[in-house]
Amino acid sequence: MTAAFDLQSIALPTGVTLDVAVAGDPANPAIILLHGFPESHRTWRHQIPELARTHFVLAPDQRGFARSSKPAEVSDYTPDKMVADLAALADHFGIATFTLVGHDWGGAIAWMAALTRPDRVERLIIVNAPHPYVFQKTMFDDLRQREASQYIRAFRNPEFEKHIQSIGLSAFFDSSFLRHTDFANVADEKPIYLDQWGQPGAMTAMLNWYRASAIIVPEMDETPERPAFLNAPFPPLKQPALVIWGLKDAALLPSQLEGLDTLVPDMTLVKVDAGHFVPWEAPEAVTSAIQEWLG
Repeated sequence: MTAAFDLQSIALPTGVTLDVAVAGDPANPAIILLHGFPESHRTWRHQIPELARTHFVLAPDQRGFARSSKPAEVSDYTPDKMVADLAALADHFGIATFTLVGHDWGGAIAWMAALTRPDRVERLIIVNAPHPYVFQKTMFDDLRQREASQYIRAFRNPEFEKHIQSIGLSAFFDSSFLRHTDFANVADEKPIYLDQWGQPGAMTAMLNWYRASAIIVPEMDETPERPAFLNAPFPPLKQPALVIWGLKDAALLPSQLEGLDTLVPDMTLVKVDAGHFVPWEAPEAVTSAIQEWLG
């Protein structure tokens, strides 16, 4: 099957060049889709052609992933850098405001972009990605979520790439997905993942997203000081938001939805019978939820 989109290489003033899947009529309303770890624009392979019927669709391979630029420093992967990439990408296409969709790490960037750039993000769609306040709070108050997030501590270990090297990318693929999805869901994509992960510097760049994050993930028996922002009011989201949540997610537990309605006053919640990788585990459910909500 031929791809239903162009993959364009776009140099941004933020200093990175990103590969971007582009589909649909530029005269239509814009929608930007942000993938998470350890993926690429292909997270959205089922949604792009459907959304392109009514929208101008952009789905970048974010910095550090696939064949997009991989800056060398951990500090190049703090979330504000990706928010800047997003704004620059919209500027490149002359897009003033857009609907923003994010899954996993892409969703973390989408939350931040919507909170800090309400002038650009008109509507927000989140697919299994934790709100920054809720996620940090559950690291302290929900030991099950803390346990489910211990992999972040492993990813932050500077020796982790040596572990991947010792087992090989194929075994890392099997271990990273088989805990979260049925292998049949990703078997066809495996060669694409291995090609993307095998690009020079890709694995370190992808892991640097975790290393650059300010989120505190305590050890299981640790009681570090609570971040001050957890004890202060957190600004509610101004935009309407659709939250699509796969309830079988082993990495992000249902506690991520607790109190979310207060932080997101104009929220529509759609629960899906799927695991973490909802966009391709339950593609029809995700696409139809987005289309219905966009109206």
